[in-house]
Amino acid sequence: MATVLAFHAHPDDEVFLTGGTLARAAAEGHRVVIVVATDGLMDAVPDGGAPRLAELRASAALLGVQRVVHLGYADSGHGAVLYPDPPDRARFVRADPEEAAGRLAAVLREEGVNVLLGYDARGGYGHRDHVKVHEVGRRAAELAGVPRVLEATIPRDVVARLMKLVRVLRIPLRLDADPVRTAYTSRAAITHTVDVRRFAARKRAALAAHRSQVSGTGRIAPVLRVLVRIPAPVFGWLFGREWFVEAYAAPAPSDVVADIFRPVS
Repeated sequence: MATVLAFHAHPDDEVFLTGGTLARAAAEGHRVVIVVATDGLMDAVPDGGAPRLAELRASAALLGVQRVVHLGYADSGHGAVLYPDPPDRARFVRADPEEAAGRLAAVLREEGVNVLLGYDARGGYGHRDHVKVHEVGRRAAELAGVPRVLEATIPRDVVARLMKLVRVLRIPLRLDADPVRTAYTSRAAITHTVDVRRFAARKRAALAAHRSQVSGTGRIAPVLRVLVRIPAPVFGWLFGREWFVEAYAAPAPSDVVADIFRPVS
C-alpha cells in the first residue's frame, strides 16, 4: 500500500478536484493525507479556531482521509486587491517560497509520501493561492525526494461544458468567462483520468460538509447549493471523473492512465 498526500490551497478545494480520487485510494487501503496551505480565513483566527478547518476535517473523514494538516497561512483572497496580512499570520501568497516548501516537505518526509497531488501551473482558474500551491508543491517534492507528482486539473472542454450548463440552468455565478476559457489544461496534456463514479455520494457529502461555503455569499455559493441537492447519480455523471497531469511527463502521452499509482509509460 502507498501513501498519497493532496496539497490544497483552501478548505473545500480537496473535494472539487481530488475528492473522489482520495476516497477511492482510501477504500483501496492506501494511506491518504490532506495538507492545506490556508485556513480559508481573511482575518485573524477567532477564539475556538478556524471554522473552515473544522469543516475540512469533517469532509476528510467522509472521504476516508487519515490526517489533515494546515501549514499555518491565511487566505490571500481572489481579485485585484491583495489585502495586508492579518495580525496573527501571513497570507500564503506572501509566504517565503522556501519556508512554505520546507513546511510541506517536513510532512512529506514524515509520511513517506509516494504520490503528491498538487495543482497545474495555472492554479486551475488562476487564484493566486492555487498558483502558489503549484510552485510550493513542486519545490517541496524536490526537497523531500517524492518520486511522483500529479497535478490536479480539468480538461478545458469539460470546463466549457460545465459553464454552458450553469448558464442554461440560470445559476448565478460571478466568474469572468474569458479567463476560464484558458484556465486548467488542454485535453491532450492529461496523463491520468480517474473514474470516481462509485464515490459520487461520498464526494457530494464531503462538499456538503463545508457548510459555511454552501450557505454563504461567496462567488460559487449558488452553484454549491445546487450541487449538494442533486441526486448522487446525477452528481456522479457531472463529477465522476477526475484528471491529473504527471509532472515532468512527456507533453503528449500515448496512453491515458486510469490509476494515480501507475506512472505514465
